[in-house]
Amino acid sequence: MACKALKQITVTILDQEHVRRDWWFDFDGEVFQRFFADLTREMRRLGVGLKQVRNREIAIRIASYADLLNVVKISSPDDGHSNQCVGHIIGQSEHLDIMEDISDAVRRIAFAPETIAPAGEFRKVCHNCGCGC
Repeated sequence: MACKALKQITVTILDQEHVRRDWWFDFDGEVFQRFFADLTREMRRLGVGLKQVRNREIAIRIASYADLLNVVKISSPDDGHSNQCVGHIIGQSEHLDIMEDISDAVRRIAFAPETIAPAGEFRKVCHNCGCGC
């Protein structure tokens, strides 16, 4: 019996330039890396291959939690989504918890990509990230 290919999703994390320290988050730290490893294992069981990429060449200026959401981009080529920021995917954050929001965004793009507005749609979801949303 042939295995079905995993749907591939990439989570890209950009560098952060902080205006204030309020929304600083350590994406290189053990807590986030453990969270991402657990999420990767869970998604693999559900047929989704998840990988993390760091892009230190682009820095997002962080002055608010919305800006922190812009640091994390998610791509799912199978669904026609490339480099969508978490804020574009989930809209407003419910609890201002970056790991919860990343988890929600990954699940949404994995299992309900049709519910995410196309990048070219003219509505304001986030700002300053260059994703075009």
